[in-house]
Amino acid sequence: MGLLDGKVVFITGGARGQGRAHAIASAREGADVALFDRTQDLDSVGYPLGTPDDLKETASLVEGLGKRALTFTGDVRSQEDLDGAVAATIAEFGKIDALNANAGIWSTGAFWELSEETWSDMIGINLSGVWRSAKAVTPHFIERQSGSIVMTASVDGLEPGGIYAHYTAAKHGVIGLAKAVALELAPHGARCNSVSPGAVDTPMLDNQPGYDLISGHPGGTRDDLVEGGHRFNVLKGTALLDPMEIANTAVYLHSDLAAKVTGTMSLVDAGHMLLTGYNHDPIR
Repeated sequence: MGLLDGKVVFITGGARGQGRAHAIASAREGADVALFDRTQDLDSVGYPLGTPDDLKETASLVEGLGKRALTFTGDVRSQEDLDGAVAATIAEFGKIDALNANAGIWSTGAFWELSEETWSDMIGINLSGVWRSAKAVTPHFIERQSGSIVMTASVDGLEPGGIYAHYTAAKHGVIGLAKAVALELAPHGARCNSVSPGAVDTPMLDNQPGYDLISGHPGGTRDDLVEGGHRFNVLKGTALLDPMEIANTAVYLHSDLAAKVTGTMSLVDAGHMLLTGYNHDPIR
């Protein structure tokens, strides 16, 4: 038996990366999934975003595990897009048991140099999009008097990070939002928690801007990223986190094992938050 047998999980940002890991982990544990993603690039983001083919591939991977998958193209900045996808999922699958509010972007820039567009895109997707996603499923959760939400935060929701104040602000907001949502949903039998990953090996970080940030200079490489990962962590043998590590935590939080767990923030960071800076003597 799987931890999510018979459940339906709605995943934003489901085309690839962390969203794909959520989909695979949910299906592995017995859930049908609904995948929601923008599948278009953004001018304010310096790396390619997921594509329609990525979304189809994730659905195929879910179906390969013997579970059903629905796909929706939309923007988490649009309540109409989210509400429509939620309604269609309920119509097809009969219910939604859990939400992974996972959609997110990352970009860099000194806070005083960020454009209005860059700030707005970041807050609109990484924070307001999480709120809108929770808002979309909540009437259904209240009607059923049950449900689970896991919001994707970050270690950058607990500390400042580099030159991305807009990302840091959004992720701090997600942690607070999750606690507030948990408090408001509790009388309705529904739960909400957040997960704060460290450096995860997904396309959000595995790109030239990510290489340059970690290496400290233009022209950084994948090797620089991996070395930086070792120095970001304390747990032996850990460079970049496998996205499945975060997905497994979300599975637990959605499962009956966590039936009384709400309002929490789970760190999945290989001990990064134990550091006061980089680990200058990593054990590999």
